[in-house]
Amino acid sequence: MLVHPQFDPVAIHLGPLGIHWYGLMYLTGFLAFLWLGRWRIAHQEWWGWSPKMLDDALFYGALGVIIGGRVGYALFYQHDYYLQHPLEILFLWQGGMSFHGGFIGVLVAMLIFAKRRQLTFFGIMDFVAPLVPVGLGAGRMGNFINGELWGRPSDGPWAMVFPQVDNIARHPSQLYEFLLEGIVLFILLWWYSSKPRARGTVSALFLIGYGSFRFLVEFTRQPDDFLGLLSLGLSMGQWLSLPMIIAGIWLFIASSRKPSTSQA
Repeated sequence: MLVHPQFDPVAIHLGPLGIHWYGLMYLTGFLAFLWLGRWRIAHQEWWGWSPKMLDDALFYGALGVIIGGRVGYALFYQHDYYLQHPLEILFLWQGGMSFHGGFIGVLVAMLIFAKRRQLTFFGIMDFVAPLVPVGLGAGRMGNFINGELWGRPSDGPWAMVFPQVDNIARHPSQLYEFLLEGIVLFILLWWYSSKPRARGTVSALFLIGYGSFRFLVEFTRQPDDFLGLLSLGLSMGQWLSLPMIIAGIWLFIASSRKPSTSQA
């Protein structure tokens, strides 16, 4: 049986100020996005992309992640509380972000970005999708370091006790998500997008991959106390992932009928 190391959530202390591990994980995701994106521009035929365009896409995407993630958490997970305390939605330092809300925020941001750049939406999303999983994995590692979003009880040899919760051995579900959403999804999307594909299929594969991995891992993740399990014994994360899987399958089938292209 393993025991969570109980990391200090503050990675670097600078007098009265502190740099949190979770903030560093966000920074890691953004830097990986830029580095991988520049590599793709230099080594693959993604027409219409430039380093400046990549920087702008990151700016729009970061706003979408932060705004959408916070608003999504308020709507999907704690809507009763935030209806009574709406100003606290702005209190990002209190924690509480939703991937699915952040994902919707990014979609809106990229729609605006595409319109202003006069580019196709899926041309942009096909380029961006393989750059995202590293940031997702970094975020899950931040969850693990903070000792949050722990798993359900388990008797597996890799089960871990989270002392801040109780003395029960649990699934280290954050590490499962780090492996699947971060590493496996990155390898899958990077390999698939390394050759010209029909526009929309890379985006579709992201939807299918993330939605499926998240749906499966949720069976090992402890549901939020204030929500518990919902209809059919599924968690909120699973119900929010199902539309991603369905939309991804539909988009992949519809897009596969188009000719292969790498243009934005």
